[in-house]
Amino acid sequence: MKKSLVKLFTVIFLLVNSFYTFAQTNIKQDALVLYKNGRFKESIAVCEQELASNPNRVESYVVMCWSLVSNRQYSEAEQRALEGLKISPYDLRLTEVLGEARYFLGKNNGAMEQFQKYVANAPESGSRVGTAYYYMGEIYIRQARYQHADISLSAAVKKEPLIDKWWVRLGYAREMAQNYHEAVEAYDEALRLNGSSVEADRGRTRVSSKLN
Repeated sequence: MKKSLVKLFTVIFLLVNSFYTFAQTNIKQDALVLYKNGRFKESIAVCEQELASNPNRVESYVVMCWSLVSNRQYSEAEQRALEGLKISPYDLRLTEVLGEARYFLGKNNGAMEQFQKYVANAPESGSRVGTAYYYMGEIYIRQARYQHADISLSAAVKKEPLIDKWWVRLGYAREMAQNYHEAVEAYDEALRLNGSSVEADRGRTRVSSKLN
């Protein structure tokens, strides 16, 4: 009887331990979950392991590039995105994240090319079109092409109207283009979304002084 109980408890222990190990392994291997939880280095490491066993796994390139950009490893993100695009030249996710990497590297023309390609081909739902338009607007601001920035940032806030930072940048682009009434509208919307936005408050004050 005692031997039977010992065997039973041993089996139960092994089953529980196996389940726990399996669960932990799955958690560690889910690079997308790690990325969404802000554990970028771990996500990158998992993607590296996946690519070591399957160099043509496009999903691993995508998640790795997202994690690399989020971890501010922009040169590595650019390199990996280009590697992924050699395998899957029409993957729009890699196209967009390549644009982000190049944007942060200061490669304005290269980034703009990727974003334009992305917004021309991406689906309307479940995509990063708003983000792409936002970065396009920031590039135009860098180039002092403020009317173009207005158009791109207006498209960005139309896609995702609840991001106060984007409204602030739209207000700034309009302010620089001397479209003061429209700038006030953008700053007001930013303040409506985030009443503690210092940038929006300062921008509105600047523009208001020019209208009086």
